[in-house]
Amino acid sequence: MHELSIVASIVDTVTESVAAYPGARVQEVHLRVGALASVVVESLEFCWGIATEGTSLEGSKLVVKTLPVVMHCATCGDVELEGVQSFRCPTCGEPCSDQRQGRELEIESIEIEDGQEAA
Repeated sequence: MHELSIVASIVDTVTESVAAYPGARVQEVHLRVGALASVVVESLEFCWGIATEGTSLEGSKLVVKTLPVVMHCATCGDVELEGVQSFRCPTCGEPCSDQRQGRELEIESIEIEDGQEAA
């Protein structure tokens, strides 16, 4: 389960990022995860609670946006694949090798509550 180490790295990155905002509380962390990123979204969400326990992110929510695989077809342009079993254009059937989206694993945004406003 490599998702736990991935989540631990995300927790470290977010903790470092919000250190610039003393008193701020993290509400949500938004991730973009491509369909070919080789992670199980449910495992990421499960590990979030474990990795944030006892940290400044405890009680925050992990929001994961799954991105489809997008390939470039020389004939049809950018096309979204319906699955990952075949890398052929769903319109014309030609093989596609120019991947435009689908391997991402990145923090999209961090939603925080300013501690000074809440007081």
